[in-house]
Amino acid sequence: MSLRKVLFLTRTACSRLTDFHTKNFARQKLCLLTANTPRFYSAENIDKGKDPKGNEKVDILGRFFPQSQAADDTQAIKKEQENFEKENKEKTEENEKSWRRMKLGFAVFGGAMTVMGGCLVIEMGAPRRGDDGELIEDEFSHMPVVLQYLRRTWKELTFYEKMIKEPSREKLLPDPMPPPYQPTYTLVLEFTDVLVHPDWSYQTGWRFKKRPGVDQFLQTVASSNYEVVIFTTENAMMIWPVLDKLDPENKFITYRLFRDSTHFIDGVHVKNLEGLNRDLSKVIVVDWNKQATKFHPQNSLILKKWKGADDDTALLDLANLLQTIAMSDVIDVREVLTYYSQFDDPIAAFRENQRKLMEQLEEKERDGKGSDQTLTRNWLRTFTRR
Repeated sequence: MSLRKVLFLTRTACSRLTDFHTKNFARQKLCLLTANTPRFYSAENIDKGKDPKGNEKVDILGRFFPQSQAADDTQAIKKEQENFEKENKEKTEENEKSWRRMKLGFAVFGGAMTVMGGCLVIEMGAPRRGDDGELIEDEFSHMPVVLQYLRRTWKELTFYEKMIKEPSREKLLPDPMPPPYQPTYTLVLEFTDVLVHPDWSYQTGWRFKKRPGVDQFLQTVASSNYEVVIFTTENAMMIWPVLDKLDPENKFITYRLFRDSTHFIDGVHVKNLEGLNRDLSKVIVVDWNKQATKFHPQNSLILKKWKGADDDTALLDLANLLQTIAMSDVIDVREVLTYYSQFDDPIAAFRENQRKLMEQLEEKERDGKGSDQTLTRNWLRTFTRR
């Protein structure tokens, strides 16, 4: 009896405590039931079995916390974790394979470069032999054998670099002929986009279109006390046949210079007029690229790049300008070229100057200034006729 009384009093106290908490949460319209909710037992429950109210409480907990859904979530999380670990493992294995392949590739490449370097040193660093088969002594013969081979190899490599970056010879043109066989002025012409324009297609391959008036231009300047030199940055094997067709009898073009006669600086082939072996006060360079003549800008006449237009007349106007310089016996052509270098289109500027000069001469002729002006007007008109 005493045990039953103790259990009854304990159940009554817990029930009142539970009701107190439930009322407080009801004010906030929130009811929390946890797994720690106390269950009540008594001697009657032990004797008679579980209280139906207790079953009702268990059912309420089951509604809020279904055991099957928690189990499914646990299995899904476990499965995702397994998939994640599997993917990480596969990625790790793939990275290890890639790294092994990379190391193998570096090893093969390094081995190949080592073998090639060794063969290069043996081939280029070997001492030279004479016709009788004996070794020829050089500045490296007194050094140890390994150092000899390395120094000779380095010398050969710098020699090939020098061949690419510097002209193939110091004197590009032979000495001038004695007067009166040597023309007074030297005209240096770029070939590509000044005299011809290269064009390529799948059907025809490379073709070169002649600029309008190129034949008349070459004939005019060659007969006007000019030594014509083609100095181009193109390859000789490609340009030489075109020059043969442009001047088959070599009547107009005196010399031909190609890429091997230029300096290769900062990715640009530059023409050095010092190697022409001519008086620079009588040298005129016609080009469209300022970088190609940057060593001697005062000798350069920069034209606009010809892109194949059929209505172009720049060569005819250029022939008039060159004829005017030659017939005026200009002592230093650099003064004239420096003046025209300030214009974006020097040919158009020359044409405008000729027009103004003609107007002035016509005004003087109308004023009766004499017959000399009339002769001068007729003489200049031949250079401006197109």
